[in-house]
Amino acid sequence: MSSLLGIDNGLTVTKAVIFDADGSQLSVARRRVPQSMPHARWVERDMAGLWQATAEAIREAIALSGRPASDIKAVAATAHGDGLYLLDNERRPLGPGILSLDSRSGEIVDRWSRSSVFAEALALTGQVPHASSPSSLLVWLREHDPERFSRIGHVFACKDWLRFCLTGTIGTDLTEASTSFTNVRTQSYVPEAMRIFGLEALFEALPPMAHSADIVGYVTADAAATSGLAKGTPVACGLHDVTASALGIGGHEEGVVSIVAGTYSINEIVSTEPRVDPRWFCRNAIDLGRWNNMSISPASTANYDWFLDTLCRPEQDEAKRTGGSIHEMLAAEIDIALGRPSTILFHPYLFGSPYGNAASASFLGLHGWHDRGDMLKAVLEGIVFNHRTHVEALRDGFAVREVRLTGGGSRNPAFAQMFADVLNVPVIVTSTDEAAAFGAALCAGAAVGLFASPQQGARAVSKTSHEYLPDAARNAAFEDRFSLYCRIAESLKPQWPEIERLAGQSIKGAA
Repeated sequence: MSSLLGIDNGLTVTKAVIFDADGSQLSVARRRVPQSMPHARWVERDMAGLWQATAEAIREAIALSGRPASDIKAVAATAHGDGLYLLDNERRPLGPGILSLDSRSGEIVDRWSRSSVFAEALALTGQVPHASSPSSLLVWLREHDPERFSRIGHVFACKDWLRFCLTGTIGTDLTEASTSFTNVRTQSYVPEAMRIFGLEALFEALPPMAHSADIVGYVTADAAATSGLAKGTPVACGLHDVTASALGIGGHEEGVVSIVAGTYSINEIVSTEPRVDPRWFCRNAIDLGRWNNMSISPASTANYDWFLDTLCRPEQDEAKRTGGSIHEMLAAEIDIALGRPSTILFHPYLFGSPYGNAASASFLGLHGWHDRGDMLKAVLEGIVFNHRTHVEALRDGFAVREVRLTGGGSRNPAFAQMFADVLNVPVIVTSTDEAAAFGAALCAGAAVGLFASPQQGARAVSKTSHEYLPDAARNAAFEDRFSLYCRIAESLKPQWPEIERLAGQSIKGAA
């Protein structure tokens, strides 16, 4: 027997998932990783704590699999992209890891948007910088924490830190390397990309690149003792979780739009040539000569989670007490709301948007006769509308023959059907519960020769799927609502900065 371990570290949870060589899931274990928000717009985590939580999840997954650790033939990790995880020259963590929800560098990005930086970065690197990109975060450190900046030895992404903890080796893969500092055409690091941001001094701190399915090290004795893995187990390079999710649902292919409805609104498609546009990131795909075009914003199901945490607290507590599902408890409310018309529109910009750092979320059209189900329906609709904004951008640049959906929301049939109705195309949802971890495991399998390539592995162990077909009447209704949703967002663009200025005003003691 042989199995593969895929590690998937998200923004709040780290998971270890063991798959059989035929792609069936043997076990999964999860650990929450606490976030720290010491200041407004800062979102961090302890790097040592992240590794400890991941190691605990690995040990539990091995126990749950019913197989010995020696049965695992290879390991690969994936994790949230962008953000920043730093080591000093002694290879020790240099402060907390910065997550991709962090927006402390928003003012720097705004400054760049009014200069030549945006145009230069887009032309050379295939993308404009954003508030959680490594480029803007490094500049923030240079300007606000120069002592820490001066001690940077290695610039990592999250999964690169986990790979280091497993193997003690320094490096990254093609997909992760292209977040800020590569030439979009040569797909390699270039000093000129660092010069655009004034970061030339850190060029040697960038980790060397390898293919996602290259063996880059072996589980060390320390990592084995901590995680329960067998010492010497091969570790593959791994990949960015956005790419891993697309791979895990068989969507890392030309002509396929892969949608990840998670914390971020992720929408991506592979191309055989670089096509640059400010509406998407043109980044490296798994293989050289392929590009992954990603149109994204931090505006997807994190909005739904916020609603549950804020306005459904009794149900949340009941679900925890009984072991039930909060989603099942609220399904009836949502279904009733879906069956009746509503004036409510929700813009899902609680944590970010396609409109920049100043945009904020809002319920519009809310009346006293609406109930919580109507609001929940509006939240889900707003999330899908935001995905459509991104998908329409990709349709302008690439031929689309298929749409695949993953993420927590894909498990809700009503939500998946809404994607089909709003996009007006069939939407395929596979049975892969842990798509990103499965994508990492496919890279691990290819690394040790179980598959010719990660993509071939995805095809060879393809999962069963359900296809949601669009309904013409519902699509017509959504078209009208989406048009109004877009017009309102455009009209709010000049008002959002004014709204944000209110944060600096105090009305305490006002008459």
